[in-house]
Amino acid sequence: MTTIFLVRHGETNWNAIGKLQGRTDIPLNSVGVQQAEECSMYLKAFEWDVMITSPLKRARTTAEIINKKLMVPLIERDEFLERCYGDAEGMTIEERTATFPDKIYRNQEEWTSLNQRVMTGIQELHQRYKGQKILLVAHGAVINAILATISNGEIGTGKTKLMNACISNIHYHEEQWRVYDYNQVAHLSNYCGV
Repeated sequence: MTTIFLVRHGETNWNAIGKLQGRTDIPLNSVGVQQAEECSMYLKAFEWDVMITSPLKRARTTAEIINKKLMVPLIERDEFLERCYGDAEGMTIEERTATFPDKIYRNQEEWTSLNQRVMTGIQELHQRYKGQKILLVAHGAVINAILATISNGEIGTGKTKLMNACISNIHYHEEQWRVYDYNQVAHLSNYCGV
């Protein structure tokens, strides 16, 4: 059985104030660093074969902090870059609502393109690391696209708000992907009681 733990990157200053990041390469803030360290403490209890990360700083740094305890091969994959939100990147919720009341952001990556890119990456990971345990550090839209595809739209895109540094877990079993759990935050001190 192939297992992939999907880890959303830790918090950035833009996350904290509700700005849409997309492909804008924003670093972790101090809360995000702490979240990555807490992920590392939790994840070291399991055995891992490989860690995959988006190349954007917030994901890459989260992965590097986690890997200080795990010491597994760490590989960047462009398939797991965050969705490009085009003209809406850098805007707060209020600014996006005022500028794009229809929620259609000019020059953004289409959902079909995002889903195809991300699920192609998941299938390639399964083929290359079949039967292994994989950590994938990525972004909210990427993880939601994976969850939505696997759950046939029951969770994920448009339905699930993923917290920073949350962990979701998918398995490939009996010839199909299944969501085991998602948006787990019990390992994070800043979400205790949420």
